[in-house]
Amino acid sequence: MAVASKERIRDTKPVNPRVKSMKDFYKRLKKNKSALTGFYILLFFFLVSIFGAIDANYGLTGISSNATSLTEKLEGPSAAHWFGTDHLGRDIFIRIIHGMYITLGVGFAATFLAGLVGVPLGILAGYYGGWLDTIIMRLMDVLLAFPGILLALAIVSVLGGSTINVTIAIAIGAVPQFARIVRGSTLTTKKLEYVDAIRALGARDGKIIFQHILPNIMSPIIVNTTLFIATAILSAAGLSFLGLGVQPPTPEWGAMLNDGRNYMYQAGHITFFPGMMIVIVVLAFNLFGDGLRDALDPKFKK
Repeated sequence: MAVASKERIRDTKPVNPRVKSMKDFYKRLKKNKSALTGFYILLFFFLVSIFGAIDANYGLTGISSNATSLTEKLEGPSAAHWFGTDHLGRDIFIRIIHGMYITLGVGFAATFLAGLVGVPLGILAGYYGGWLDTIIMRLMDVLLAFPGILLALAIVSVLGGSTINVTIAIAIGAVPQFARIVRGSTLTTKKLEYVDAIRALGARDGKIIFQHILPNIMSPIIVNTTLFIATAILSAAGLSFLGLGVQPPTPEWGAMLNDGRNYMYQAGHITFFPGMMIVIVVLAFNLFGDGLRDALDPKFKK
């Protein structure tokens, strides 16, 4: 019996804590049906956007998003044109597919830039405190004093309308949001006993920040990132709709709304389908972000 028990113990492989935590996370996420729905919708859109980017650059289907046909302008949805055509005879379905990677790309790029600046600022402010915390947070308060869309409008008005400038403008407005969330999480984490013990053993600040504080505050960062992508997409679409964002003939969804606003009563499908795509993508990100919040919350209850 003793020999058998020893062999059983020897054959039992230790479970990697990281793998176990990932399995627990997936189980929690799987219980949230709306979060899974949002995830599958986003996965579908990502795959379609990859195809749209390849097709737009290499012409796999042989159909350009800017190909015009004045004899087919303002046609409704049909077998030949699933989403109809716009005022220049361009296929709306093809333009939406080709513009998907632009719309999603602006959202992801703006969020990445905002996190790249806001996360380090929040960690520095929360970890060191004092005058550094005061300077960083007061600067963030100044940026927060401006509504996000107005700040983006002002920046784009100065820089000019383009995809890169829109991305930068949205990212600047989101930096305070990341910095404040990360600062609060850092203030809580750095007071934990194990951090004091590591510091007492002589660990440097860099090691404490990157190996112990940053991994423990990733949950709110991930959740905030997911939710802000939806806000960035809405902001980019709003700027393009006002004519200050991505410029025609680029098939960005907000710019497509701007193109069709003069034909809303004559051909409502021109604005309906791009608007519907924006609603679906933003809703999917919000559903998935809420599910992540529940799955990553350590106080989650079954």
